[in-house]
Amino acid sequence: VQLQACGGGLVQARGCLRLSCTASGRSFSSFVVGWFRQAPGEEREFVAALKWDDGRSIYEHSVKGRFTTSKDSAKNTVYLQMDSLTPEDTAGYYCAAARSGNVLSPFYRAERYNYWGQGTLVTVSS
Repeated sequence: VQLQACGGGLVQARGCLRLSCTASGRSFSSFVVGWFRQAPGEEREFVAALKWDDGRSIYEHSVKGRFTTSKDSAKNTVYLQMDSLTPEDTAGYYCAAARSGNVLSPFYRAERYNYWGQGTLVTVSS
């Protein structure tokens, strides 16, 4: 599975961006698609994840209520809508995918994912 993430850019604080993650090679069916971010000098951290088959999502605490995952089955694409952005959201954002399970709790961990996209940079100015 090859993942292509795009949609990053420069935005002012309180602005919004929508990231997309598209798979080639196979459908996202039976997969969980996660989003992670890594700021300079920081460790990679979980942001959100969506279970493709039933649409359930999980979010990191600091983005809950501001970020939303969604999917477009026809385009085999997962989106991360990011609203009310703050400079603390500045980072490289990566999408990842893994075979799904019955529960989503394991998918907070980067080690759970087998496939990774190349990342897209989000910069939020104050």
